[in-house]
Amino acid sequence: MYPKINYVSTEEAIASIKSGDRVYIHGAACTPTNLLRHLAGRKDELRKVELVFISLYGDVFVDRDECADAFHINAMFVSAPVRKAVNTGHGDYIPIFLSEIPELFKRNILPLDVALVQVSPPDKHGYCSLGTSVDIARSAVNTAKHVIAQVNPQVPRTHGDSLIHATRFHAMVYHDEPIHEVNFGEKVTDSEIQIGKHIAELVEDRSTLQMGIGAIPDAVLSCLTNHKDLGVHSEMFSDGLVPLFEKDIINNKYKAIHPNKTVAGFALGSRALYDYVDDNPAFAFLDIDYVNEPGVIRRNPKVVAINSAIEIDLTGQVCADSIGTYQYSGVGGQMDFMRGAALSEGGKPIIAITSRTAKGVSRIVPFLKQGAGVVTTRAHVHYVVTEYGVAYLFGKNLRQRARALIEIAHPDDREGLERACRERFHLFEM
Repeated sequence: MYPKINYVSTEEAIASIKSGDRVYIHGAACTPTNLLRHLAGRKDELRKVELVFISLYGDVFVDRDECADAFHINAMFVSAPVRKAVNTGHGDYIPIFLSEIPELFKRNILPLDVALVQVSPPDKHGYCSLGTSVDIARSAVNTAKHVIAQVNPQVPRTHGDSLIHATRFHAMVYHDEPIHEVNFGEKVTDSEIQIGKHIAELVEDRSTLQMGIGAIPDAVLSCLTNHKDLGVHSEMFSDGLVPLFEKDIINNKYKAIHPNKTVAGFALGSRALYDYVDDNPAFAFLDIDYVNEPGVIRRNPKVVAINSAIEIDLTGQVCADSIGTYQYSGVGGQMDFMRGAALSEGGKPIIAITSRTAKGVSRIVPFLKQGAGVVTTRAHVHYVVTEYGVAYLFGKNLRQRARALIEIAHPDDREGLERACRERFHLFEM
């Protein structure tokens, strides 16, 4: 039997954080809101505490203007709660492939003084689970000098690399609150459904799927009901997978590695999704430096990687993390899977975008906005899909790429794109 757990108050646990510390914050559904609320409460006594993380959800408190002197945000992926801080100078952004973030901790490039995580209660053997977000949290816990756990009975117990013995924690706080939920499929548009249909035609039976974040992946999944024997090896997944599991469309039978298991770094969606993965041995939540390693990804045949973008230029350069100089998200795992899928036997790396934004601005553009970041280079892009069709860019020269992309742009934008193409490539006709 493991030693009896001695829970402490949140105030007592957080008191160990000192000025100048670098603190890791668990992310996505497991963002530890209670710990962050109390940490923000120490804003008058702390100075220059550096906070590192990927996607945070909910009210994180430490991002507020009155906390700017106490806490410095250093995000490795910019989610909604911290966009204002990062874009107004109260925070910074580290562009990095998701697969390489654990190396920052392991090689002491960003040594961690403290890690704040949210976990399930210990089982009879004393093991807690990192729940729905193993991703970079596993490496953070392994390398941080001091680990504070918020123990929450609403965190699902997941299998894989998520298990941590209670004796590894320096302080444990018991706090019962809902973990964060997101409904990506709530407002799926007709355009996104059409994109899903186009991509479904590219997906062969026995393919291994990777889905990025957002509505389009769930739209794609809703169009795969006539497929057979699909597998999943993905950075993340959401509710759209569950109906395909229940119909045995996704069964992972033909994967080369981890057959019969869905492999992922984290899950984000509804409470029903969290209940589905709770103590479900068909899911393996693994360290992101393994899940997102292109050399690992390529070992499965027919990897179909589906990711989105903010805009793409006529040569195929993909901006997925910024709107001009405005930092919107991050590099994340897009390039990890775009490259892994390209190297997979029969693999298909796909960039899926609606032809226009919700405000009617074309996503296919002559030039990326000034200051925009290139997440996926034009040399890595193979398939681009909009509601108007599929452009296959691999092996095409710049002029051919431009023509292919114009054909899947919004009809009202094609004339302007053709004019830009003629001017850039000295064409007299298209």
